[in-house]
Amino acid sequence: MIKAEWFFWLVGAVFLAMAAQMVVDRTNPKRLGSAAFWGLLGGCFFYSSWVVEKKAPAEPLGVAVLAMVCLGGFPLTGRGVPRTTTPEQRAASAARLGSRLFVPALTIPLVAVVCASAVKHWHIGGEPVLEAGSETILGLGFGAIVGLLVGMVVVRERRPAVPLHAGRSLLESMGWALLLPQLLAVLGSIFQEAGVGTQVGKITEQVLPEGQKYVAVAVYCVGMALFTVIMGNAFAAFPVMTAAIGWPVLIQQMHGDAPVVLAVGMLAGFCGTLVTPMAANFNLVPAALLELKDQYGPIKAQIPTAGALLVCNIAIISLFAF
Repeated sequence: MIKAEWFFWLVGAVFLAMAAQMVVDRTNPKRLGSAAFWGLLGGCFFYSSWVVEKKAPAEPLGVAVLAMVCLGGFPLTGRGVPRTTTPEQRAASAARLGSRLFVPALTIPLVAVVCASAVKHWHIGGEPVLEAGSETILGLGFGAIVGLLVGMVVVRERRPAVPLHAGRSLLESMGWALLLPQLLAVLGSIFQEAGVGTQVGKITEQVLPEGQKYVAVAVYCVGMALFTVIMGNAFAAFPVMTAAIGWPVLIQQMHGDAPVVLAVGMLAGFCGTLVTPMAANFNLVPAALLELKDQYGPIKAQIPTAGALLVCNIAIISLFAF
């Protein structure tokens, strides 16, 4: 049986390898801080396995997170000069490859879907090939590996160190913002443990007209979008709004179909992701990497799409959940 933990170890190993590269990169004025930041993250992927198995205390993970916060916040991380091709060479390569450049990216979701829908049913000696309940995450891991191999074939690259160097350059460019989704998802869990969702639910029940399911759907979807704007991540808003409206009102009281309500509710949250600077890794970092004159340009361009999608999500739940 292939375990999801093996995939996490592979991710940790990649971070450690890139941290080792950063240590010897003299072009990065903050190479030691960068190496420490990503090295700590890579080490956490391994150490956390012992924590889950109750073989090691969890406190060192907390210390590592606080150390990473200090390294990224002061800031003690930097960026080296990437070893890459010239703009002219990249333009010529893009013209030669054309739409084939999209093949590696499309390979990842294709492999993930195959693993989650077909490979999950495969058994050897009575045991499932993929760990039960982790088929999707394992599919994503296999998709990333296959996508890397396909990409190397497409661009005719035989040196495995090249994608590692390119990945390190991208890692340094994005910096600590790469971890925002995980941190904000944890924030949502903290809010839920603190009872924020329960309190929001009590306020909503007092204001929401009784029996008006379509109004409740609109409040749930708009609330998901607004909380995502505030928190910067739909995964952080989801436990709060689902505990407040999604589960107790739409599903339990009004007998809505849970998969439709919850899945589309998450999509409503993503509408908020499109229009908030709090989602720095989605909106501000790409603007910086592309050197756009207006750092809020992506947000301004995405507002009409976000509004239209939010209306569609409200309609989908209203039509198919009841």
